[in-house]
Amino acid sequence: MSLMFNGIGVSRGIAIGEAYLLRRNQIDVTSRTLSKKSVPNEVRRFKRAVKAARAHLLTARDNIPKDAPSDVSSFIETHILMLDDGVLSQRPVEIIKSELINAEAALQQQREELIKVFGSMEDTYLATRVDDVNHVIDCVLRALDDGMQQVVDTEQWKGRIIVADDLTPADTVNMQHHGVAGFITETGGQLSHTAILARSLGIPAIVGIPNIRRYVQPGEALTLDGQIGMVLAEPTDTMLAEFKQQQKESRQKQKELSKLIDTEAVTSDGVQLKLSANIEIEEDLKALKRVNADGVGLYRTEFLFMNRDSLPTEQDHFKVYTKVLRALKGDTLTIRTADLGADKQLPGQLQDKLQERARPLAHNPAMGLRGIRLCLSDTSLFIPQLRAILRASARGPIRLLLPMITSITEVEQCLALLEQVKHTLREQNIEFDENLPVGGMIEVPAAAVAAAQFAEHLDFMSIGTNDLIQYTLAIDRIDDQVNYLYDPLHPAVLSLIKTVIEAGQNSGIPVALCGEMAGDTRYVRVLLGLGLTDFSMPPNLILETKRSLISCRRATLRKQTVALMAASTLKDRQTVLDKINASAPP
Repeated sequence: MSLMFNGIGVSRGIAIGEAYLLRRNQIDVTSRTLSKKSVPNEVRRFKRAVKAARAHLLTARDNIPKDAPSDVSSFIETHILMLDDGVLSQRPVEIIKSELINAEAALQQQREELIKVFGSMEDTYLATRVDDVNHVIDCVLRALDDGMQQVVDTEQWKGRIIVADDLTPADTVNMQHHGVAGFITETGGQLSHTAILARSLGIPAIVGIPNIRRYVQPGEALTLDGQIGMVLAEPTDTMLAEFKQQQKESRQKQKELSKLIDTEAVTSDGVQLKLSANIEIEEDLKALKRVNADGVGLYRTEFLFMNRDSLPTEQDHFKVYTKVLRALKGDTLTIRTADLGADKQLPGQLQDKLQERARPLAHNPAMGLRGIRLCLSDTSLFIPQLRAILRASARGPIRLLLPMITSITEVEQCLALLEQVKHTLREQNIEFDENLPVGGMIEVPAAAVAAAQFAEHLDFMSIGTNDLIQYTLAIDRIDDQVNYLYDPLHPAVLSLIKTVIEAGQNSGIPVALCGEMAGDTRYVRVLLGLGLTDFSMPPNLILETKRSLISCRRATLRKQTVALMAASTLKDRQTVLDKINASAPP
């Protein structure tokens, strides 16, 4: 009998193969009380385990296949840096000494504290970093249990679909190296490192199917659709034939998309489009080049502050920005200044600074001291980044983007501070672009409503739909109890987006959109109908977005979008959306 399972599709593609159930040894986290005399031995035991775990991660990093994408190494490097951080390497030692408990229990106690911290984060990407904490802690626990050398017969992976509770980045790299057909995990989300790597490596994958290993037998035939998140166990011959046909069509589609790399982004009625990339780490640049993106529409700089014990210096910023500029070879780099805040629990000196500024911890961090608010309240965080951006602007085209602006006063304060920094650089005879464009992220409803006023003070605007939708609808999209209300097509959301686009057009300044909507083929035609022509998205979505947009007429979409905004119910909006996308390539 065939069984169907539904999860979160995180990496597109069709996979067909036999199930390989990956089961790891259970980790003993039983708490034991220690005598004071035995504490030194227990501390030494813990430190040996940390050392062994680190050696294991270094081995995994050093064995990455040469043909793997460059971002693969960075993910494993992140785990090594987390293991080196005192939060995981020193804090458990303090717990062992103060509470007289064994290393496993101390580490588990620290895990629970960190889970609470990450669970309170409003930033979706950072909230999912709890997966990495769990991976690193489990690595140490296995070393404590002498289970580090668990044997997994990877030679049997080729052509199979791996079914596991969760996977580390090292696991995922091994799967690509050994030719797995795809994988399924019981836990995980869209933004976990496992999911990101699956997309980067081109492995069809589904996460978030609880307890699937209870129902799937080793060697059982499976089919996996990584786009819609569906798994079939023991499919019928008819089902299997249909999946094979879909698999063939999917491969053909990828070949067709690759032909669009050098195709100009222009609609069928002659509207010129700009398709740029969102990047977070330097390694994203290779993916950007593969799809011939129109520069970088959003460079998130928060990652310069991560996995370190001290604040990044001006020179740290400058080196990274100039390296990215060299890779872009004349294309524009849009740098968003650090969007840090009370919900970003970071290590070392930076966290101390944030806590000093944000005590007590905000009840609702998303509405607390974050983004430009924090930068203006503590210019010692802000000025080194501004200096580095200005200095780098002498090396290539850069635009400066301010996050989470809410009032004109904030913009005026930023511009005044920027002028002060320029004055200092002039006195020091340091070159920079005197006409550096300054833009603002429109991701707060108040800023969207007042977009016409902001347009008078800014050189460009960029709409951040992820936060704009959450703030407009008053829902948290990572909260399972209310995320069903997350509706990018809600009339209020569409109205705000249109207001910002029209404000830019009336003032003669560019308006881009860099939220998830910009790379979602369900919505890109709607955005074009609202007047948007500048889209910024993850590099791997650019060709598919181009394919959808160059085959349509904006004049037609404008009329259909008016009908969409007038639709009062979700069902009616879906009906209009289906008409808008009816002519889209399959």
